[in-house]
Amino acid sequence: MILRIIIDVFIAAGFIFALAGTKGVIQMPDTYCRMQASTCITTLGVLGVVIGAALYAFCIMGSPATGIKVVVIGLLVITINPVGAHAIAKGAYRHGIRPEKEMEIDDFRRDFDE
Repeated sequence: MILRIIIDVFIAAGFIFALAGTKGVIQMPDTYCRMQASTCITTLGVLGVVIGAALYAFCIMGSPATGIKVVVIGLLVITINPVGAHAIAKGAYRHGIRPEKEMEIDDFRRDFDE
């Protein structure tokens, strides 16, 4: 019973982070802020759901194969999500999309020789 409550808390926390990421994407002013909200918060949301699902698979279902699959999917999302966001940010910068405020440090300018 206690384990089921812990699993539900992890899944609910993941849902709350995913919901906050969605709200951030809607309310942020420019592309780069939206990307920050979508990657960081959504990665935390997936992390909570993955921990809850892995606990459920290992402890309640008794299926190590399912638990390992869930953990591998979680590791892939946690690894690939920030890398994909970085690639999208570089592509947006290359196509001339700039933040509304002037950037204090502009490392992308160095990469594109501007």
